[in-house]
Amino acid sequence: MILTALLVLLVLLVLSIPVAATLIVLGLFLDELFSPFPLARAMGDVIWSASDSFLLIAIPLFILLGEILVRTGIAKGTYRALESWLSWLPGGLLHANIGTATLFSATSGSSVATAATIGTVALPQGKEMNYDPRLFTGSIAAGGTLGIMIPPSINLIVYGFLTETSIPQLFAAGLVPGLLLALLFMAGTALICMWRPSLGGPSSSHSWSERISGLRHLLPVLILFGVVVGSIYAGLATPTEAASLGVIGAMLIAAFMRKLSLSIIVEALDGTMRTTGMIMLIIIASYFLNFVLASTGVTRELTVFLESAGLGPYATLMLVIALYIVLGFFIETLSLMVITIPIVAPIIIGMGFDPVWFGILLILLIEMALITPPVGLNLYVVQGVREGGSFNDVMVGAMPYVGFMFLMAILLILFPSLAMFLPNMLG
Repeated sequence: MILTALLVLLVLLVLSIPVAATLIVLGLFLDELFSPFPLARAMGDVIWSASDSFLLIAIPLFILLGEILVRTGIAKGTYRALESWLSWLPGGLLHANIGTATLFSATSGSSVATAATIGTVALPQGKEMNYDPRLFTGSIAAGGTLGIMIPPSINLIVYGFLTETSIPQLFAAGLVPGLLLALLFMAGTALICMWRPSLGGPSSSHSWSERISGLRHLLPVLILFGVVVGSIYAGLATPTEAASLGVIGAMLIAAFMRKLSLSIIVEALDGTMRTTGMIMLIIIASYFLNFVLASTGVTRELTVFLESAGLGPYATLMLVIALYIVLGFFIETLSLMVITIPIVAPIIIGMGFDPVWFGILLILLIEMALITPPVGLNLYVVQGVREGGSFNDVMVGAMPYVGFMFLMAILLILFPSLAMFLPNMLG
């Protein structure tokens, strides 16, 4: 049954069938072939239970928050401010790409939104200053992946929803690894540009008065991060309530800066509905597929197989990591999460690994999938906002950052406290 499911899944994806439709069709196909009961009759109940959750309301709210920041130009001001502080480093604007992605990640919750925003702002400047297109576009694609690690993160919400893990604990656990990964990106970029200066482009200098005056552009993002994440850590708001506070805060800040208009609100709502519709369809469809897999005994048999294989906890963990790396080449990241988590997470957690720690490791593996071809979504997002140029440039430029993520995964396994320090401190 597993081989049949994988074959049908690959065929449907090759035919470019939308992901949600692929998962529904696969579930119905497996139900027809392998289930003695008409599981399709329960589809309505499954769809309702998958979508009837207060927690999921946080997804469109965080998307709307990011849309407002992009369309009001707040993200552009953040980039220019960080560029004045970081462009003196070996690599110049590459560090501004990563630094801005780090700050924007603290409010957007979305990798795609982060990559698209930074790409729109940075690419014209990189082209004007004649930066090498490979490492420049690769730094944008990799920086965008921080959007699903640094809280608030839509993917962490999905993981918490599927595994019934505390979202505030996951948000706390993602902060230190996310910031450390950003520092690894910047340190690695500096080393590459010291080794090959032509990849870094020219550095630029700014006066201290320019740098200090530019700090005001960082305030909106920092204020929103304090409102959203601070209210969650302080126990004053649930993730959903904090997301709504963030939307209100973003609108007030944009209005205070005289950048808010009715047309911007309409555009932001339209973009939010499109993205939310896509995410929710995938979640609902995957819920039905997982229901079929569990009802037909596949989940149970796979668990029994791994337990009877005699592999230790860490050997099983290595097997799971290899599985995610391979599947990340071929399956879109959100789909990969919702298809595999209900099967893999109980096995790993049952072997004694902390569900919060495993969630952060899993998100890191999902980040790698975002910049590995042929289905790396961030690669296509960056290429989509470019004006010409080869897609190979983006792929080649992102490869060093895949290596930095792999190094981060090793650090998380060797030093679990990197992820668990804040959750343990907050209780």
